[in-house]
Amino acid sequence: MADRAALEELVRLQGEHVRGLKQQKASAEQIEEEVAKLLKLKAQLGPDDTKHKFVLKTPKDFDIAGQFDPMIPDAECLKIMCEILSSLQIGDFLVKVNDRRILDGMFAVCGVPDAKFRTICSSVDKLDKVPWEEVKNEMVGEKGLAPEVADRIGDYVQQHGGVSLVEQLLQDPKLSQNKQAVEGLTDLKLLFEYLTLFGINDKISFDLSLARGLDYYTGVIYEAVLLQTPAQAGEEPLGVGSVAAGGRYDGLVGMFDPKGRKVPCVGLSIGVERIFSIVEQRLEALEEKVRTTETQVLVASAQKKLLEERLKLVSELWDAGIKAELLYKKNPKLLNQLQYCEEAGIPLVAIIGEQELKDGVIKLRSVASREEVDVRREDLVEEIRRRTAQAPCAC
Repeated sequence: MADRAALEELVRLQGEHVRGLKQQKASAEQIEEEVAKLLKLKAQLGPDDTKHKFVLKTPKDFDIAGQFDPMIPDAECLKIMCEILSSLQIGDFLVKVNDRRILDGMFAVCGVPDAKFRTICSSVDKLDKVPWEEVKNEMVGEKGLAPEVADRIGDYVQQHGGVSLVEQLLQDPKLSQNKQAVEGLTDLKLLFEYLTLFGINDKISFDLSLARGLDYYTGVIYEAVLLQTPAQAGEEPLGVGSVAAGGRYDGLVGMFDPKGRKVPCVGLSIGVERIFSIVEQRLEALEEKVRTTETQVLVASAQKKLLEERLKLVSELWDAGIKAELLYKKNPKLLNQLQYCEEAGIPLVAIIGEQELKDGVIKLRSVASREEVDVRREDLVEEIRRRTAQAPCAC
């Protein structure tokens, strides 16, 4: 048990090291190398009989006779990615797709030694940031690849297009003789058929330079990037890289199955932090505030010793389904309460005062216009609903 505990600690430390490298935006090659070390350590752990055993399950329609079509869930993931990015309204985007089998087949026919596949792959992955000549110099000068081999790679990886490019490469004299490349191209052709049926093929580009450096990908890989548009007044040119990515990794989950069963997997991730930075930058340029809460109304008081009345009112609003809140101070200053609403982007303030309590009304204030009206308490919920239903959301 002591040996296992020591190994588990090594796994934990290596996991933290990998996460740290990603946060520091280390090179893809360095991250790939450290991830490989992490996977080796996890493999050494093997199954832990002292923990709850779990069973890996595959889709019900999957069978070993080959009736399962992996391109259907792959196409669904791309459809989901496009729907998410469209709904965010962060600008026009393009999803680049490739297949690790095509990459490996291409490296093989170009003459890349097997031992250099992954390191050359990481060089190719830089083509979205630097020109081909710099990538070639890295391959030849730093990684020892023969110049003629690099030139052959360059003929392929600088190509991008749609299904017509897939069909063209299926007829390529060299690639058509490589089993891996043909399998990848055949699946990619089928994927484009499904993407056309889903109505998103115009958002997808087959890009031979897309490499996605991590070793666990086994099939289709993809990455979404924002299309550069002229910066609007006050905006800096956007340079956030990809905003979503994913792919197929059929060999990864099965590593943790004691029986070694193959588990088909495909997935995607959205670059939340990068998307936030884009949204924040654009809102700042437009001088719009970013809402940090969904609160519709702040329950405030104009005088001291009205905490109980604020609690009563906020409870009534909660019961009616209104998103309301109040400051936790017993006697907050009205100015501080109003400033809080402006900073958080809360559109309305329901103000309680001694006179309002006597008259049976609530003073409802619009934060944006600073306009105030007295609303009968029994009508307050409907008035808040009416106002928030027609108010534009800046969140």
